[in-house]
Amino acid sequence: NPDTEEEEDRKPSENEPTAALAFKIATDPFMGRLVFFRVYSGKVEAGSYVYNPRSGKKERISRLFQMNSNKEIPMQSIDAGDIGAGVGFKDIRTGDTLCSEEHPIVLESMSFPDTVLSIAVEPKSQADIAKLDNGLAKLAEEDPTFTVRTDEQSGQTIISGMGELHLDIIIDRLKREFKVECNQGKPQVNYKEAISRAAQSRETFKKQSGGRGKFACIDVTIGPKDEDYKEGDLQFINEVKGGNVPKEFIPSVQKGFADCLSNGVLGGFPMTGLKVTLTDGSFHPVDSDQLSFELVAHQAFKVLCPKAGPVLMEPIMKVEVVTPEENMGDVIGDLNKRRGLVQGMEEGRSGARIVKAMVPLAEMFGYVTALRTITSGRATSSMEYDHHAPLSSTIAKAVLEEVKGHAELL
Repeated sequence: NPDTEEEEDRKPSENEPTAALAFKIATDPFMGRLVFFRVYSGKVEAGSYVYNPRSGKKERISRLFQMNSNKEIPMQSIDAGDIGAGVGFKDIRTGDTLCSEEHPIVLESMSFPDTVLSIAVEPKSQADIAKLDNGLAKLAEEDPTFTVRTDEQSGQTIISGMGELHLDIIIDRLKREFKVECNQGKPQVNYKEAISRAAQSRETFKKQSGGRGKFACIDVTIGPKDEDYKEGDLQFINEVKGGNVPKEFIPSVQKGFADCLSNGVLGGFPMTGLKVTLTDGSFHPVDSDQLSFELVAHQAFKVLCPKAGPVLMEPIMKVEVVTPEENMGDVIGDLNKRRGLVQGMEEGRSGARIVKAMVPLAEMFGYVTALRTITSGRATSSMEYDHHAPLSSTIAKAVLEEVKGHAELL
């Protein structure tokens, strides 16, 4: 219950209050946004209003359908236990709960992993820029594991997803459904940055430009975040005593560090797992304001991170290969060449062997083609993101030289 934060039971009956989960959003060329949902209790009726606890708004469902392949069967209501599709939603995301406003409830949503692979895309003709933006926005709305952003330095449109095949299908859908032909850049692995040890500093920000100036001073220690801290990438601890930094400025220090996380000091990759402890500081009764403390946090981040042993982190994929037994040695040898760590082998069906390994994503480009060559097309593979792990300094230097042309901080 979003109001009381306590768990409630709902029986799978039409007489219970409505509770449904939106599990897929599709863009239909004729009907617009089509939302697939499953009703767990109560029923959803065409023309009725449902409440979305995430947005806090009511939505009107104008039409309901039962989907049979690519045919839509109009329905008056979808009852408990059934799956249906609705049209008319304005603000909805995959994983949202739809319920009655009198009896609000939030069903367990899906958790989506971070993207691991990025490519740059651009339309083949200038006339298609608007169509590309529109197509990418609709695809990102449908798929929570697909993101679109504009690179501030190069101005390129960067799309990110869960692997080569995922992005290939996105490019293909742009061509088929939105009639946009794209040029695409070389795939880029989504590296992250972290720090390996603590560092401490006292930073002062002063600016005098006639009239009221800017002043802020903080004593701060940064280090890797605690292993049991699960609430985000920034763990902020305030240990200021005696009001040396007024309470109203402390959120500005936290915001300053949070803003810096998107742009690390090594190669501008996102920063993960940073613990910031604010121990002391000072302020000026006239010149200090929230912006001053935000800017001194930016300054402290840039000074301290290079001293705190910054490391580059790469995505590690959980790879599973099903191969005939006679090719198993070649498959394992190839995975070892790709810096893979074989974790086990199991018996598969009809004499096949299943090889399980952890392999860096950077080494897995073109793996399907290589695997077909090794096994004469008889093996299959699947992979999913597992975690980010530190890169060795030699490979990290090569990555940074490719990205920035230098790697002096390592």
